[in-house]
Amino acid sequence: MNFLWTLLFMAFIGALIGGFTNHLAIKMLFRPHEAKYIGKWRLPFTPGLIPKRRDELAVQLGKTVTNYLVTPDMFRNKLLTPDMEKKAEAFLQQKLDEQVLHSDKTLNDWLQLAGASNLAQKTEQKIDALIDAQLMNAREKLTTGTIEDVVPMDWQEQAKEYIPTMTSYILERAELYVDSYDGKVMFQKLINDFLESKGTFGGVLNMFFGDSNSLVEKVQKEALKFIQAPGTQNLLHTLIENEFTKLQKRPMAELLANFDWEGLFTSIKAYARKELALESRLDKTIQDYWPEGSEWTSENLTPKLIHFAFNQVEKQLETAMKKLNLEGIVKEQVDTFPVAVLEDLILGISRREFKMITVLGALLGGVIGIVQGLIVFFTNLS
Repeated sequence: MNFLWTLLFMAFIGALIGGFTNHLAIKMLFRPHEAKYIGKWRLPFTPGLIPKRRDELAVQLGKTVTNYLVTPDMFRNKLLTPDMEKKAEAFLQQKLDEQVLHSDKTLNDWLQLAGASNLAQKTEQKIDALIDAQLMNAREKLTTGTIEDVVPMDWQEQAKEYIPTMTSYILERAELYVDSYDGKVMFQKLINDFLESKGTFGGVLNMFFGDSNSLVEKVQKEALKFIQAPGTQNLLHTLIENEFTKLQKRPMAELLANFDWEGLFTSIKAYARKELALESRLDKTIQDYWPEGSEWTSENLTPKLIHFAFNQVEKQLETAMKKLNLEGIVKEQVDTFPVAVLEDLILGISRREFKMITVLGALLGGVIGIVQGLIVFFTNLS
């Protein structure tokens, strides 16, 4: 019976020592967090292993993250897939429809969001200023120099070529008028006025020629002969051509002296504002101007944009990750962690395993105690 109690006692002591030493060893991985000193002498095993090797741990964690966790292949396999491309395309199209193409915001609202307020009024002012400048420039050009200098030469040549036609037209109209009743009345009035203005001499002439009607007919016939004579056409053509030449030499300012420039400017600007109607145009939504925008963008814009973005990301992925320097970021972050955070991080993952190590140490200590007790017992027997 004494042997059994001794054996159990030694097993208990062995288990206690084994469990305690393993528990202490685990604690010494983290504790103490800082080095302890007696005067200038640093106590051994302080700080704990992990606080002491935190720099190396940070480097290893950085390498682990960049070499095995966050790698270019991981992004390619998880994110840069055809399925993710389709999802990104659908998401972008949905947001584009909701926020832009089918939005209730007018063009004025979008412009205000962009910081452009009162755009219609400002644009009208700019257009008025532009029209004024262009019209003043045109006015200056039109009123500087002679007609020959200002009017295009092609126009002048065309007008000059039209003189024979105009001459024939004038003579034809004159012939029709002279041969008409109105022409006869006109000649009669002219003759009567002429005879009355000559007094007695006029009366003598009237008696000499007889009835004024016969005189009118004679004058009318002579006038028709004059109009139909070839020389008349040449004379009229020469007169018109000479007057046209004189007209070419006249200053444009003289020709346009009484022209209402201000009225023209005002009318043109009013017409431009009316046709532009900027305020009413800017009060409409994008959908009003582009009702098929959603269909067009879903077929022509969104797929190409997303495909281009995915291709560019895939091409630049390795370069971007190198520039991002994840290894350095992880190391820097781990270096800034308090040791208590590192302890909680590791224990959070391996707490159960550490407990099992403590239990295993106690179990091995108990077995060793039993073996020692047996050795002592059989040694005493011999």
